[in-house]
Amino acid sequence: MSDTTKIEAHKVTVERWMEIFNSRDFDALPEVCLPDLVRHCPATPDVTVRSLEDMVAFLEEDLKAVPDSVIALKMGVYEGDFVGFWANYSGAQTGQMGPFPPSGKRVDCDFAGMFRFENGKIAEIWVTWDNIDILTQLGHFPPPGAQV
Repeated sequence: MSDTTKIEAHKVTVERWMEIFNSRDFDALPEVCLPDLVRHCPATPDVTVRSLEDMVAFLEEDLKAVPDSVIALKMGVYEGDFVGFWANYSGAQTGQMGPFPPSGKRVDCDFAGMFRFENGKIAEIWVTWDNIDILTQLGHFPPPGAQV
């Protein structure tokens, strides 16, 4: 497969990933991800994703906290079997998010990440964002009683 063909295929797959998230059609994830998908994220160090099933569980938990969440791809950089991206996540926190109670407030934040492809499917994901920005938007930071 030529580099141009591979890049075009990766673009389609990344767009499909976003579409699957936004449509909540997680049964379609095997179309774009390997069964042993791994997710790395320093912003959520207690979350372990080492399989497609783990990813679905993670996404379902996210939807409990922010049921109307939407991801929008802003930019992708395609190189071989890697795709770097800049995207936006938005929605209202109407459910419990880890230790944080529902705030009813909206979050709108950009985040960065990288997909690694293997045999045409996503094998690994790295993602990171600014937790303080998100918690501030949702009214959880600074914590109640904290001195600013």
